[in-house]
Amino acid sequence: MKPLLIRNACLSLIDGMPERGDILIEGDRITAMGDAIVCEEAQVLDASGLWAAPGLVDMHVHLRDPGQTHKEDIFTGCRAAAMGGVTSVLAMPNTNPTVDSPHVVHSILKKAEGADARVYVAASITKGLQGETLNDLEELKKAGAIAVTDDGRPVQNARMQMMAMEEAKRLGMRAISHAEDLPLVAGGIMHEGEVSRELGVKGMPRASEDLSTAREIILAESYGLPIHIAHVSTEGSVSLIRYFKSRGVEVTCETGPHYFTFTHEALRNRDANFRMNPPLREEKDRKAIIEALRDGTIDAIATDHAPHAPEEKADFEKAPNGIIGLSTSLAAAITGLVVPGYLTLKQAIQKMSIIPAKILDIDAGELRINGPADICLFDPEEQWTVDATKLGSKSRNSPFDGMTLTGRVHTTICRGRLVYQCDETK
Repeated sequence: MKPLLIRNACLSLIDGMPERGDILIEGDRITAMGDAIVCEEAQVLDASGLWAAPGLVDMHVHLRDPGQTHKEDIFTGCRAAAMGGVTSVLAMPNTNPTVDSPHVVHSILKKAEGADARVYVAASITKGLQGETLNDLEELKKAGAIAVTDDGRPVQNARMQMMAMEEAKRLGMRAISHAEDLPLVAGGIMHEGEVSRELGVKGMPRASEDLSTAREIILAESYGLPIHIAHVSTEGSVSLIRYFKSRGVEVTCETGPHYFTFTHEALRNRDANFRMNPPLREEKDRKAIIEALRDGTIDAIATDHAPHAPEEKADFEKAPNGIIGLSTSLAAAITGLVVPGYLTLKQAIQKMSIIPAKILDIDAGELRINGPADICLFDPEEQWTVDATKLGSKSRNSPFDGMTLTGRVHTTICRGRLVYQCDETK
């Protein structure tokens, strides 16, 4: 593979670099960055007008592979990731079969070798996500899993959750909690509040998330264990995490672009593409999420990319929860956080790259000499209209469909290979 020389990119997001400069890629590594790099044999990519950022790291993605590949598979999910500048994803374990054996871990990693993004694997805490039998986490770690979670169907037994957190710490794996009290949810399909009552559908109370978040953090404090809280959506959970962080508890957390963009008011038209779990909450929750991103309480932004086929999303009350988001996450963050002035562009990028990479302890999310050649080239000011049929995914369930967003990815490089180039002119 010929060297690749990126010319005249904005390097302002990289400490110690000139405002504009070049990046040289040889093989799958960055070998030089700075002014006027010379490499006669290199393929040249003109990045004039574009900013260079680390390939984004999305630490919460459902690739539906194996078992539900009519919704998504590893290749289409990673294609969608590349379109959004995402070069590393953490795949959740609620597949069919569940990611609860070394065989399934191996098969995912083997298939992902040719994909347009790096795929990391989160294994399930319990067999079949049933919450009854703890998996052999050491064997799953040896197979290549880097995190453990019963995402989608959280562990209800506190002792079992504590044992998983303890074993994960011993093994150097990240324990991730889907904070939800299932008996409290009891079949709810959206946030419990004024809109759910007006629509006549069962709601999902904040207490479900808040109680489970409190349990996880109390376990972390009591036993001296780290925990990562997934997809934070409530004002209460934010307050709990902020308080326990101030006490020195090793808790990290993420939220999704939909939680700082929309509220439950978006469901008044009974569009299931605005249904996810946790659900869209109220305006005070949305504001609390933004403030927590501003003050560092919320560490990372992840999409919880959850594809579903159009026919599955057709019935508002019967549709499964989940939305796609890999292709729109950077634009949604720029539109919802950077343009209004809540975060700087650098802060937003950090929450989508180096911070999640550090939480997962992977070599990603940073542009540096001798580092991985995973790069996103984007225009932070370009506006574009989202078309859910052109987002790379097999599915179309995007709440951003038809919206005009600011910030567009033009080129994505993963492992030193061009995996996406925008074919539309500005």
